[in-house]
Amino acid sequence: MTDYTAPLGDMRFVRNHLVDLGGLSRLEGFEAAEPDLVDAVLEEAAKFASGVVAPTNRAGDLEGATLENGVVRTADGFKDAFRQFAEAGWGSIPFDAEWGGGGLPWAVAMAVQEMITSANMAFSLCPLLNQGAIELLTAHGSAAQKRTYLHNMVAGKWTGTMNLTEPQAGSDVGALRSRAVKQADGSYRITGTKIFITFGEHDMAENIIHLVLARTPDAPAGTKGISCFIVPKFLVDADGKLGRRNDLRCVSLEHKLGIHGSPTCVMSFGDHGGAIGYLIGEENRG
Repeated sequence: MTDYTAPLGDMRFVRNHLVDLGGLSRLEGFEAAEPDLVDAVLEEAAKFASGVVAPTNRAGDLEGATLENGVVRTADGFKDAFRQFAEAGWGSIPFDAEWGGGGLPWAVAMAVQEMITSANMAFSLCPLLNQGAIELLTAHGSAAQKRTYLHNMVAGKWTGTMNLTEPQAGSDVGALRSRAVKQADGSYRITGTKIFITFGEHDMAENIIHLVLARTPDAPAGTKGISCFIVPKFLVDADGKLGRRNDLRCVSLEHKLGIHGSPTCVMSFGDHGGAIGYLIGEENRG
C-alpha cells in the first residue's frame, strides 16, 4: 500500500459526540484543545500520513531493515520521513510542555497515531516505542533522569525502546536472566541478551535510550526480583552531550510478517565488561 486517506469524518464524529473534546478543553492543562485547533492538527496529520509516511510502506516491505557490521539501516525513505515527523512535532502532542510537548489530550494523540500506523505500521512502531519509554520515565524517572533524557526523546532526536523478552523466557518475563551489578558510582553493569526489541538499533535518531529489565545478584525469583534500567546507546555527559558508545549491540534481526521495515532486534548487552545502566526507581520494583 502506498495510498492512504485518513477517515477524518469518522474522527470528527468520535471527537465531537463520544469524546466531548469541548469538555476536555475546559479542564486544567488542556486549554489548548479547542475544536478549531484540533481540527487543524488532524487535517495536517492526515496530509503528513498520506503524503510522507504512506509512500514509505512499499520500500519498507520490499527492502526491510538491514544489518551490516553491527549497523542497522532502515528502508529507503524511513530516515527522512522520521526527520520530518520529529521536526513537525507529531510525536510530542500529548506530553508535558515542560519537556517540549504539545500538552494536548491523548484523545488527539491517538487519532494522529492511528493515521501514522495505518499509513505504515512498520514505521509507526518507532514513535510508538518511544512514546512508551517517555511515559515510563515521566511516571517513574528521577528529576535528574527526566532532565537528561525527556527533552530529546519528546523532540524525537532520541528514541526509546523496551527490552523485556529473552530467548529462554519468551512471554514469561519473570524468567529473565539479564544481570545488573551495582558499581561504586551508583551505576550498574548490565549483561544479557534480549530478543524482539523493536527499533533496538536504527539510523533515524542520534541516540537510542534502552529501558532494560534485569536482576541484581540478590534479587528474589520471579517478577518480584525485576528491576528497570536506563541503558543508552551513547552515554550522555553531564552537559547533555553524547559521549562514548555503550557496551551494547544488535547481533541479528528477526523477520516479522508484514513489518519488514521495522528492525526487530536481538540485542546483546555487556559483551565487553558490561553495559552502563542507571536504575529507575527502586531495585526489584521494575
